[in-house]
Amino acid sequence: MAIEQYNNKSCNALEKPYYKPIEVALRWCNLIEYEVEILQKCGTSIIPDIVAFQQWPCLRVNVEKVYHAALNGELPHGRDGRTIGDGDHVAPHRITVRHTDLKTWMATYYPDQKPKFLFDEIERTTHAAINIETFQALQAERNGLKAKLDKALIAHNDLQRENKIIETNNDARDPDINTSRRAQQHEIILAVIAALEFIPLEIPDGGKARIKAVCLTRKSLFTDDGFKKAWQEGLDKGLFKLINSDKFSQNQ
Repeated sequence: MAIEQYNNKSCNALEKPYYKPIEVALRWCNLIEYEVEILQKCGTSIIPDIVAFQQWPCLRVNVEKVYHAALNGELPHGRDGRTIGDGDHVAPHRITVRHTDLKTWMATYYPDQKPKFLFDEIERTTHAAINIETFQALQAERNGLKAKLDKALIAHNDLQRENKIIETNNDARDPDINTSRRAQQHEIILAVIAALEFIPLEIPDGGKARIKAVCLTRKSLFTDDGFKKAWQEGLDKGLFKLINSDKFSQNQ
């Protein structure tokens, strides 16, 4: 029986169930490697001394943001990790905030901030105005467009291979009266129609011009007059047809 591998994405090493304001701030500032030093220097002080960490000015600022958000009811808080009732007093050095409450508060009041200990990789790379459902819809649309592009590239490569075969087997006879060559021209025209995603018997207005433009890039097979004759013979044989052919039969 295969042994399942440890999933290192099942948790976040920076994450805790609850935090003191200083623990939030040092993670917010990406100073986790200095956590022991910062906590020892702060001691029981809720906000670091103004001269304590002058090399990291945002540390004190972020502690104040969390602390005052808790005091003003913007951020639910508790005592030593336990939720308190409304109106209960908590000594400043014992104030804690839960991870889930902190994440909600951060997304609401600081949507441009996505610290690693609160948000996963997808959440950090997604615009604040785009929720996960919108992100997934955009991703599905991108995948659909990529599949369509891959299909067009395959058709393009097929046309290139056919063109090489035509060039290899080219003979000196007049391409406009060569029966096998006319068949090759019709094959190329039909391949171009498919690549442009037209229905052969329902080619839209303007479609002929687009088909002709692509075909004329195969100079070893098509001339302007040669395309015109191949097109007319294809119409006569019912290989393809303009959608408005009955209305504009004289201009096919």
